[in-house]
Amino acid sequence: MKQNILIVEDQTKLAKSISKYLNTHGYQTHILNEGSGVSDYVKLHEPDLMILDLMLPGVDGLTICRDIRSFSIIPIIMVTAKVEEIDKLLGLEMGADDYISKPFSQRELVARIKAVLRRNQYSAIDRQSDSRTSLLLDVSNSSASYEGNAIELTAIEFNILAKLSAMPGRIFNRDNLIDFAYGDGRVVNDRTIDSHMMKVRKKLIQIAPDRKFVHSVYSMGYKFEP
Repeated sequence: MKQNILIVEDQTKLAKSISKYLNTHGYQTHILNEGSGVSDYVKLHEPDLMILDLMLPGVDGLTICRDIRSFSIIPIIMVTAKVEEIDKLLGLEMGADDYISKPFSQRELVARIKAVLRRNQYSAIDRQSDSRTSLLLDVSNSSASYEGNAIELTAIEFNILAKLSAMPGRIFNRDNLIDFAYGDGRVVNDRTIDSHMMKVRKKLIQIAPDRKFVHSVYSMGYKFEP
């Protein structure tokens, strides 16, 4: 089955060029030329990945990214002509999975897409192993299981675990996890994330007492180690 990629780009010629190139590489594509309606489209169609321009008419890319992260962990590649480091960091902290600056080669874009999709088709143990011995997260229905046994997680708990496990070894600070878990700009105390993490770790220990998937890193945050 072909993977579906949503292209959100207001430059019509560029969007069509990207779409055509991705089609030749086996992807299905859909184009939206403005920010309004992006979240509704993602909720309805659940694309496999989104290429999101930062500067859009109506609703800008960062606002869209933050909104998307309130309900979905769809992989997002941010695209922009702005190259300042602050923009790059802000984009990634809003929940983007990768970042590419204009002008870029479409060959590089395809390479980025493949890399991001690989990272997000995750399981804690190699996908080639028997799924009954794996921690598996299914982003299509926000479900988690270990050795075939379901793990009951809240939406926020699932979002946090999914983000951590998508990038094993990377340390996420509490602000990163707050932005990703909630995504609506609400004021959340750091200790709220600690409480969520404690519950996630407790649930994992209950179902896999011999494994420790989530580690706390003193004064820094949390990381996932398969």
